[in-house]
Amino acid sequence: MVFPRPEWEKFRERIAQLPMSAQWWKRIFLGNAMDVDMDATGRVLISPELREAAGISKDTMLLGMGNHFELWDKATYDEQEAKAMQGEMPDVFKDFSF
Repeated sequence: MVFPRPEWEKFRERIAQLPMSAQWWKRIFLGNAMDVDMDATGRVLISPELREAAGISKDTMLLGMGNHFELWDKATYDEQEAKAMQGEMPDVFKDFSF
């Protein structure tokens, strides 16, 4: 996930308040977080550690998800999207109006 700073602060606070039973997930989310900067052309350099953790090899997908972005390896995203499209639409969308 890629957060603008104000949204990261909110997310970080929510994660920090989780109980001790979620301690490892707190470590995963908070301990692996890194600041990134944009270069003069608006590109963001993602560290090799984060690329490896996300399974990103070459082509990526950047998805706007409201208050944050998701960065995916394109092949992995395409595979997951195809699986989702083959399955049933979740119940929460049954009464959803577009």
